[in-house]
Amino acid sequence: MPMTAIKVKRSNAWYGALLEPVPLTIIAIVYTTLAVLSLFAVPRSSPVYNLVSMVTLPAVVITPMIFVSLPIRNLYKGIIIGIMLAVIMPIIGIYFPEYLDTVIQICIYACLALGLNVVVGYAGLLDLGYVAFFAVGAYLWGMFTSQARTIFFQNGWLVEATMLNFLVFVLLGAILAAGVGIILGLPVLRVRGDYLAIVTLGFGEIIRIIARNLDRPINYTNGALGLNNIAKPPSDWLVDPTSSIITFLDTTVRPLRIDKPENVANNLLIYALALLLLLVVIVISHRLENSPIGRAWTAIREDEVAAVAMGVPKLGMKLRAFALGATFGGAIGVIFAAKNTFIDPNSFLLLASISILSMVIIGGMGGIKGVILGAIMVRLVELHILTNLSLQINSMKNNNVVIPIVNFDMGTLSPELDPTKFKPLMFGLILVCMMLFRPEGLLPATRRRLELEEARTEDNVVQGG
Repeated sequence: MPMTAIKVKRSNAWYGALLEPVPLTIIAIVYTTLAVLSLFAVPRSSPVYNLVSMVTLPAVVITPMIFVSLPIRNLYKGIIIGIMLAVIMPIIGIYFPEYLDTVIQICIYACLALGLNVVVGYAGLLDLGYVAFFAVGAYLWGMFTSQARTIFFQNGWLVEATMLNFLVFVLLGAILAAGVGIILGLPVLRVRGDYLAIVTLGFGEIIRIIARNLDRPINYTNGALGLNNIAKPPSDWLVDPTSSIITFLDTTVRPLRIDKPENVANNLLIYALALLLLLVVIVISHRLENSPIGRAWTAIREDEVAAVAMGVPKLGMKLRAFALGATFGGAIGVIFAAKNTFIDPNSFLLLASISILSMVIIGGMGGIKGVILGAIMVRLVELHILTNLSLQINSMKNNNVVIPIVNFDMGTLSPELDPTKFKPLMFGLILVCMMLFRPEGLLPATRRRLELEEARTEDNVVQGG
């Protein structure tokens, strides 16, 4: 046998061995360990801290998606991901509260993206006003707990921020948002395509304008001033365990500086609630995907006329899609309001709906893993990567750093070139590139990928014929 063939055969053998489940799992665990340790490698005082942080946190956050994709038993996946999310991430959050805040935002927007995926990915209904359902849940909790001088505050209608009340309001937010989704769906779901997108866009703006103007003649929402001092779910019972963990980490692992353990406890509680709701949304989405309702949505998405001819109740199924998608948005809206403790109409602009839609498109419409990946990527870019890049550039400007290769003095850089100002441009370019080179998304659902491949094949045949 020729020497070249022997080398190729040996290289293929090594490559095949690395792709076995056990080596892949070991490689993924080693990668996760190195990624977590890299978070602590560079001190905050380092001039390149922001630059390193821009890379290390995404490397850690993406690890659950890596383990989900491994060809190993679901039990092992669940154990590893559970340790990552329930143990490692809270410890990272204790040392780096800003990192935990980013992860909470990812959980919130992953829930929103999965809710919109039900409407857009499963049923094929283009909704540009999805943030309206998010606002319904947020304002529900905000009006009944905010210290702003609304009618609820003045008449003593505020509810006590107990854990039971908070969970009840999460459920009420889901129910109220579902009702709003049905009210929206009844008159507008008779239209489709571009007309449906325009109508839902208008609906989202109507909800925002109502929230802005519902401060007179009776003050319900405090108008453009927004609702401040919104109550958080109580975390008193979590303060002592958190203090014990902080003391243990401070004395045995690495010293840390924390002024108020109650703030850390509250952040950990919000993280747990957001993560729990995300898991519930994932389970419901997975169960719906292959259910009779999910197959009816697929039929409507692929060919509405044929679906109706086969007996699929078009209006009823569309209403179910809108109501369920709205349910997820309303529930997570309550957690969003409790986390931020302040909301106003500008929290629910059209750009938020477009951002959520971009998560679905980038990740892959119709797929659960793809949509979560899209939410991770978009929120990391918006909240972490661009922010840290901006901080790094400002640090270099303040220190008049000179780039050696081009001999450029960073102190002369215009403030108008701040990366955070180019978010819309960047996401526009990303979406254009996705539509041109990978319209099915990064992790598309199998059915959706086959649909697009079939459509491209038909287009090629028509153009070639």
